[in-house]
Amino acid sequence: MNKIIINHPALVGIVPRKNLWDIIQKERWYHIPVESAPKNAVFIEYLGFYFPAVFGKELRYKIIFYAQVKKVNIVKRIELFPEEIDHKRANKNYFQFHLGKIKKLPKPIPSARWRRIIHIPTSCEKLFVAEEINDLYDTSPLEEKMYLEMKKRKIWAERQLYVKAGGQNFCLDFGIFCHRSNLDVECDGEKYHILPEALARDRERNNQLTSLGWHILRFTGKEINRSLKNCLQTVERTIINLGGIVISTNDN
Repeated sequence: MNKIIINHPALVGIVPRKNLWDIIQKERWYHIPVESAPKNAVFIEYLGFYFPAVFGKELRYKIIFYAQVKKVNIVKRIELFPEEIDHKRANKNYFQFHLGKIKKLPKPIPSARWRRIIHIPTSCEKLFVAEEINDLYDTSPLEEKMYLEMKKRKIWAERQLYVKAGGQNFCLDFGIFCHRSNLDVECDGEKYHILPEALARDRERNNQLTSLGWHILRFTGKEINRSLKNCLQTVERTIINLGGIVISTNDN
């Protein structure tokens, strides 16, 4: 493995179809719609590849391979797939990542359960040391602090978990699957969540999730920074009341 600057940006992307994996291996490029790409897409230095269920037991729900990004350019989708002229996004802009040799990670990075994963912005360090999918997320310092303490206490949580409710997709900071009901743990940054429009969105979101049986705990930045222990004790008590954690639903 070449020398890697560990704190530089990396990205995990899904490979939704087998024919796209063939393209990645043979032609050495990967594509993402510009409109849904991470903000730092042009600076990505390494790509990891996540495989869904269609790839079968050997590969599914894992990141096994990675490649160095040699160059990034923007092209129309029709330039990548000229035979798909009638595709509804044929004239949309896409990032095309030109790749070096496809290599295996030192060890696979599994996901404990099936979940919706599209792109995971991360760092080179996390890509090469992560033990499971949730170790990869490069989110706010508050969420990172909460996650590391959860992991230390063996509270198995799914980070940046998408849940559909009321016709909308909501991204949970931490989704914890319990036997009697599920738990959403949110880390609220002070500046954003005091805005009236943000409070209204949070209230609607909470109502929609509650209607589906989710329990919700919200902690402010001040609570997390000043009394993390108390926050985690609240989480642990709630988990006990919800019947304990269901650790995994995947046969990896």
